Amino acid sequence: MSPEVLISHFVGASAVILVAAHAGGWLARRLRQPYIVGQLTAGIALGPTLLGALAPDAHDVLFPAGIGPALTGFAQFALVVFLFGVGYELDLRLLGDRARTAVTVALAAFLVPMAVGGGCALLFRDWLHGLGMPRDLSPSMVVFAGVALSITAVPVLTAIVRENGLAPTVPGVVAVSAAGLLDVLGWTVLAGTLLDGGEGRGLGWAWRAVLAVGFTAVMLLCARPLLRRLLWRPRVEPSLRLALLLGFALGSAWVTHSLGLHVIFGALLAGVVVPREAGGTLDPDLVRPLHEVGQLLLPFFFVLSGQSVVLTGIDGAGWVTLAVVTVLAVVTKVGAGTAAARLGGLDRDDARTVGVLLSARGLTELIALNAGLYAGLLSTPLYTVLVFMALITTLLTQPLLHLVRRLARPPREPLPAHTRTEPGRPASTARAD
Repeated sequence: MSPEVLISHFVGASAVILVAAHAGGWLARRLRQPYIVGQLTAGIALGPTLLGALAPDAHDVLFPAGIGPALTGFAQFALVVFLFGVGYELDLRLLGDRARTAVTVALAAFLVPMAVGGGCALLFRDWLHGLGMPRDLSPSMVVFAGVALSITAVPVLTAIVRENGLAPTVPGVVAVSAAGLLDVLGWTVLAGTLLDGGEGRGLGWAWRAVLAVGFTAVMLLCARPLLRRLLWRPRVEPSLRLALLLGFALGSAWVTHSLGLHVIFGALLAGVVVPREAGGTLDPDLVRPLHEVGQLLLPFFFVLSGQSVVLTGIDGAGWVTLAVVTVLAVVTKVGAGTAAARLGGLDRDDARTVGVLLSARGLTELIALNAGLYAGLLSTPLYTVLVFMALITTLLTQPLLHLVRRLARPPREPLPAHTRTEPGRPASTARAD
């Protein structure tokens, strides 16, 4: 296929991807679901599961093998932009007065699913072997199974909190703060897992770990003051600053990829070290275009992920695995988050709300699964199962929130005037007005 034909195919495929994904996002929002859920569903629909099964010729024409590298490149660029923005917006100072509660909730909502996922991988390794996994699972595979259950999607959770008016409430603040800590824990453990399981570019695990730690230390200690001195001058135009920072994020992603990690870690780290405005506020000239570019290009990542979702490779054991994994994912997250929030002093209804919110996985889960598939820690059938688990658990978040509200204690009605007591006077001796 000539370059001109490949370009023509890529342009046509891009048009279909953008229209289908954003139409799916619009429809999801109309159904009171996160925008990302609709985009993910559209990406799966454009893959071999639906389009490839119903119209295989159309699928082959739309997504010929030759445009695979271009789609992958766009998808990776979209991930870098999106996660660079996530890292920039990550602010653990949100913990505030609820720091102890948020830390307790984050640890419980991470460690319990982590232990259950890893334990189940070891107990049911023969069952997983039927889904294409090796009979003797490596330590990285076992740890990754735990990570897959322990992830919470901060962007999706934040959107749900805002759309439900929970942002100024105690459960909303605790859930968002705990999710930020969960992000840090999850990405750190995932990085260690991929260091052990990924391609090392010829380097051993120990050398990659040392280089990764050294690169992280240099970024955290040196990058922020250097960026502030170079890019936060009065004469630097916001557009030039944005372009240079994106180049910085792409360079950081290239370094982590060269160390055998995924580009996601370099992008996140770059966002974390970017300076903020005075008082710790976010620069709107940076946040706004990052959101716009990320939202525009993320459909390429969803479609690329959807190309690896193959339902025809899932047999009866796969569907049973999906049901079991989904139940475990919801129960461990909601249960651990609720119990920890209760221990942290929240009442029953607020604690349930925190637990339900932490069960949303969405895009963050999909990014982690994609990295695990790339590193050889997942088989294609198990990847398909976990992608649908992420979609189902995200879809369940909103209905579960409605259920929690229905089960909430009704607000106490004010006492009638003739039964009100004066301060210090028992109800039996209250005066009538």
